[in-house]
Amino acid sequence: MPKAYWIARVDVSDPETYKKYVETGKPAFERYGAKFLARGGKTESLEGAPRARNVLIEFASLQDAHDCYHSPEYTAARAIRQPVSEGEWILVEGVE
Repeated sequence: MPKAYWIARVDVSDPETYKKYVETGKPAFERYGAKFLARGGKTESLEGAPRARNVLIEFASLQDAHDCYHSPEYTAARAIRQPVSEGEWILVEGVE
């Protein structure tokens, strides 16, 4: 079974509230075995419009990535994040 990834590109308008989102989402990430591969480090935009923050999270499967996003824990975190940020979140299945 191939691994799967969340790719998030986000601009944050309220960093203090965004910190609450990160803490609130932590139980979901732990529950579904999320492994953060990149989180807000240096970036270089090669094509397209850049975002200030870019995150890459690995999951054991596409189902785990999907279930994490739709979990009660992450749903609560998402409610905190959405008013203070704008971005794109996608799930991508890896290559076997």
